[in-house]
Amino acid sequence: MANILHTLREDVETVFARDPAARSKVEVLLFYPGLQALWLHYAAHRLWRLRLRLFARAVSHFSRFLTGIEIHPGATIGRRFFIDHGSGVVIGETAEIGDDVLIYQGVVLGGTTLEKKKRHPTIGNNVVVGSAAILLGAITIGDGARIGANSVVVGSVPPGAVVVGVPGRVVEDRSPHVMDLEHGRLPDPFSDAIRLITEEQGRLADRLARLEQAQGVSRAVDETSEKNKEVEKDSE
Repeated sequence: MANILHTLREDVETVFARDPAARSKVEVLLFYPGLQALWLHYAAHRLWRLRLRLFARAVSHFSRFLTGIEIHPGATIGRRFFIDHGSGVVIGETAEIGDDVLIYQGVVLGGTTLEKKKRHPTIGNNVVVGSAAILLGAITIGDGARIGANSVVVGSVPPGAVVVGVPGRVVEDRSPHVMDLEHGRLPDPFSDAIRLITEEQGRLADRLARLEQAQGVSRAVDETSEKNKEVEKDSE
């Protein structure tokens, strides 16, 4: 009983540590679906391990109805797990989640096979998974990794890596065991590529203009250059 109370207290403290919007314990208990879904999962998982599978699924189904979060009772979840703004989260049967993991709304830990075997992701410790990210298959997400919002990850991720994109690609290695997710500061390889192309185009346009001037050729209006300037101005 003491262990159960310690776990429940630890879960509440985790909410306060990771959500600055939390004002009181009463608010957390009543209005945090991520916490409610986690506690109901404890009950469902216990029933699942006792092979009371129908009752376990009933508890899980009620939890989904109450919170909008679907956690299969067979999933294994570590300590200090926090689902922030959890609507639409789906965690599959053979998913394994380590300690100090933070995930946001719309995250899916899904399977890719119909075979009755390990088919869902294994999440290490201190991992952050951004909003609407989809992780598929029996892959492993290493300790301290960050998965960017809207990423689709179908391969294992090394510890301390930052993954973005569709399909998800490692764009940065970082020190593990850091719990944060600055969505606006994640690397954006697509924008970087477009920026490099635009810069190269500008250099070529300047070179062409100098050559035309040296040859005494009148230069036509460069509509592309004008469009680029408009886009850069709008993005500032």
